Amino acid sequence: MISKQILAQIINDWRDILPNDIVPRELEIDCYLPLNRAITITGPRRCGKTCYFYYLIQKLISEGIAHNRILYVNFENPRLVEMELEDLTVLWEVFVEMLTSGMQEKVFLFFDEIQNIDKWELFIRNLLDKNCANIFITGSSAKMLAIDLATALRGRTICYQLHPLSLSEYLRFKKFSYSPYLSTNEKAQFLRLYRQYFDDGGYPEIVLYPGIKKKLINELINTTIYLDLIERYRIKNAKIVKLMFNYLVKSKQFSTHKFFHFIKSLNIKTGKTSLYNYLEYFQDAFIIFALRKYSYSLKKQEQSLPKIYLADNAFIDAIMGRDDGKKLENLVFLSLIRKGFEINQDLFYYSNECDFVIKNNESVDCLIQVCFDISDPFTKERELKSLLRCGDEFNCTKLILITYDYKGCETLNGFVIEFIPFYEFDLERHDKLV
Repeated sequence: MISKQILAQIINDWRDILPNDIVPRELEIDCYLPLNRAITITGPRRCGKTCYFYYLIQKLISEGIAHNRILYVNFENPRLVEMELEDLTVLWEVFVEMLTSGMQEKVFLFFDEIQNIDKWELFIRNLLDKNCANIFITGSSAKMLAIDLATALRGRTICYQLHPLSLSEYLRFKKFSYSPYLSTNEKAQFLRLYRQYFDDGGYPEIVLYPGIKKKLINELINTTIYLDLIERYRIKNAKIVKLMFNYLVKSKQFSTHKFFHFIKSLNIKTGKTSLYNYLEYFQDAFIIFALRKYSYSLKKQEQSLPKIYLADNAFIDAIMGRDDGKKLENLVFLSLIRKGFEINQDLFYYSNECDFVIKNNESVDCLIQVCFDISDPFTKERELKSLLRCGDEFNCTKLILITYDYKGCETLNGFVIEFIPFYEFDLERHDKLV
């Protein structure tokens, strides 16, 4: 049992650690939502969820909410290692006792990495039943939060995902204001920042401290693999998980069957069921995304080999170095999910013909091909042929080819094909492509 004195310190401590220079993110959340639901923010480790909480807290204070009506607790605090469900109840009681104005108005509760507490969802549900607080919670495990919230909170939650920085957010971190009309010097500065983002990705720490990016990304990989996979799921053979991570990063399509035989060739014993589980764990921790092939048959979709995308280009750079094609396609994928497309619901790939298929109900509304450099005529012809074949097959007229920096428009076989540089696609096209 944690003492009331320590809990009181925890309640007061957040005011001393609140930074003053938080850069706003693109994710928009209404802190005054009239619905009696907990707001959940999930995403990969170190993507900025804690700082986003700080941003929301600063916003509340600037709008006149008193400090003592706000509670922020990070459950990875070493003083809370032994915390149990009963301690959460005492924490709430101490917070209420410290309110000078009593419970006349709703309070704002921010619980960071609350999944570290066993049966935490029961505590949240009890607070929701009282309808006395606006509750915000974060976690780095998609599966745990999704299952627990669905069962224990009975749907009384609204979920948001926060990812590493988009290009727009990256430029904001670098204090660069983008415009389609830049001076020569501004254009050169933008292209330099664009290339840095392209290679290094958008993890905030790496953006802020580029001089030690290699150490930071290696530490992030090790921490994520150990805390979010090996430790959380009590995996005994850590080597398999490390090998699988490298294999996933380098894969275009991932076959568990092939990886099983690869592991077997190294004289490492494991079962296919374990490998399927590990693949799920990587997805639950938001390290990878597995995109399925588009088909009118749901069974064929589920049986297709998934294309693997990473949470950030920093992983690709650390494992593979300069692979411009893979990095560009990964950025396009991340841009699409930030725009609101749900993977394997309205976003798919199609065989080796088309990188991204955007579906609306039962029809295909947009086809996207990705090619880093189309200056070579044979490369351009290959990419356009694939796009046109898919346009014919799915009766889709919205065809887009995303490049690194080339912009144009061509009409072929009755189809209008837009060539869009990724930075323009990401910075200026925030509407849904349907």
